[in-house]
Amino acid sequence: MNAQKIADATCGALIAGMLLYGGLSSSTAPERFPMHWNLHGEIDRYGGRVEGLFALPFVALGVWLLVRFLPRFDPGRANYANFIGAWATLQVAIVTLLTVVYGIVQAAARGSAIDVRTLMPLAIGALFVVLGNLLGKLRPNWFFGIRTPWTLSSAESWNRTHRAGGWVFVGLGLLTMATGVLTPGRSILVMVGLVLLATLGLAAYSYAVWRRDPDKVPPAGRTAAS
Repeated sequence: MNAQKIADATCGALIAGMLLYGGLSSSTAPERFPMHWNLHGEIDRYGGRVEGLFALPFVALGVWLLVRFLPRFDPGRANYANFIGAWATLQVAIVTLLTVVYGIVQAAARGSAIDVRTLMPLAIGALFVVLGNLLGKLRPNWFFGIRTPWTLSSAESWNRTHRAGGWVFVGLGLLTMATGVLTPGRSILVMVGLVLLATLGLAAYSYAVWRRDPDKVPPAGRTAAS
């Protein structure tokens, strides 16, 4: 069984599990569900039973199908065969995160003591670690990765920026998880700040590598017609 078929089976099972749980528990579910928490970990929006039980499963289904079939619309879709394992892992990671969030919502709705200030940074940090391990395996495409004007115009810039980005995202993930445990009230702010710095730093690095690459090409591989 290839990587995409494993991803299809895993994502399908997770989404079906959420929908099945929603259907089986609908008669005993509470009337309202917590749907959003503020930075202090306090619930600031509730939703009804249908939203609480079925919104996230259908969001997960929509996101998975989008990511699953997006390569068909990519002009560079032939490249996906070179990183199909990473692409399949991305699908599973995203659906797994949404499944974890669904579990948090269901537990909180039933009165469990849920500290989202710790749990969400742990979940998002884990996703960053997974992404970091995938970045170095990616090949040029238009939908996923560190896509700057310079990585898309230079194979050297793409490869080196993604290798560097892999280490950066693993570090971001570990720091996000650590702040969620050690300073839960500040973890989201720290994560946003770190992501912004990482984005700017990697963009600058991609430009520096591009400038030194003798084989860089202009967009579409050609100059404008005279």
